[in-house]
Amino acid sequence: MATDSSQDKNRLLGKSFIFEALDAEAREDLARFGFLKQFSPGEVVFTMGTPGQSMMAIAEGIVRVSMFTPSGGEVTLTDLHAGEVFGEIALLDGRDRSASVKALTNCTLVVLERRALLEVLQRDPKFSVRLIELLCQRVRRSDERMIEGSFLDLPVRLAKLILRLSAAPPASEDRPLKKLSQSQSELAGMIGNTRENVNRCLRKWQKANVVNMQDGWLLILDRPGLTKLADPDLF
Repeated sequence: MATDSSQDKNRLLGKSFIFEALDAEAREDLARFGFLKQFSPGEVVFTMGTPGQSMMAIAEGIVRVSMFTPSGGEVTLTDLHAGEVFGEIALLDGRDRSASVKALTNCTLVVLERRALLEVLQRDPKFSVRLIELLCQRVRRSDERMIEGSFLDLPVRLAKLILRLSAAPPASEDRPLKKLSQSQSELAGMIGNTRENVNRCLRKWQKANVVNMQDGWLLILDRPGLTKLADPDLF
């Protein structure tokens, strides 16, 4: 069980690539003004459209970032793991939350208030650069999703998603996961399609021994084959 001491918060912040750029004094300042908050699986961290006066660093667990469509549907944007941060957009521009976030597992978050972060940004250029890098990464990913959704067929988008999820932290491109826990509905939400279409595609791949579906897991049997499906023009 995490405690709310400044030392613990400082150590947890040091695990994030954003905050590791800070010197010890700046990180200690943030830790002093931040606080730890824990969430259970399924619990909402914040909702799209609500005021945003803080940014969160994930110390333990996984959260899901999503948006709601005008028709009431939910589109999954990404899953974030320990060491990553979220909530930076509303914190920087002072407006409402641009997406909703909920805990997928038991989570411990370091909550950092806007006033303390802005003070550090004003005096620490390295931290400002890291935050800009983070925002650029998210814009690039948003652009990729838009292009994929507009121009790529479902099998290509699904293959790209599975490869991306299998290499997400704590895994990597060099040591990817061999099985995923996401449901077919969750996969469909991440690529803006239906569970039925995703199911038909996965069953086709299952017959070709590219993947297998067993006990709620999606097993990746043939990663090179999945890579070919994700980039058919390269082969």
